[in-house]
Amino acid sequence: MSSFPLWLVYALLSAFFAALTAIFAKAGLKDVNSDLATAIRTAVILLITWGIVLFRGSVAAGLRGLSRNNWLFLVLSAVATGMSWLFYYRALQIGRVQEVSIIDKGSILFTIFLAFFFLREPLTARVLIAAVLIFGGMIVLVWK
Repeated sequence: MSSFPLWLVYALLSAFFAALTAIFAKAGLKDVNSDLATAIRTAVILLITWGIVLFRGSVAAGLRGLSRNNWLFLVLSAVATGMSWLFYYRALQIGRVQEVSIIDKGSILFTIFLAFFFLREPLTARVLIAAVLIFGGMIVLVWK
């Protein structure tokens, strides 16, 4: 009997903590500016992630090993993450957590097509069927 692939364990943990993020954020956004809440969240994440990096060591060597391309795409990823969080917290503040979260997770649809166009990842029939099912599920959950 083979064990779960490690990436799957991490992906499931990511999904679980993303769910907690939505629940905790919605509870914490009552009477709070959503941009301020995002800034607080970002500061806490900054402390935690740098703490982990420093604990594991080799920060200087790791930073020196980054290419311009690494820096460019990591910065672009950070900008995209920041924009996502700002819009996500604002949506959570004024919307229902179930609806906001399902649409936010619908980012997988954008990811599938962007990965095809920019990363040349295959767009198979299986992937297309999954995308249609995900989209259908989103519609069912947000339909009024």
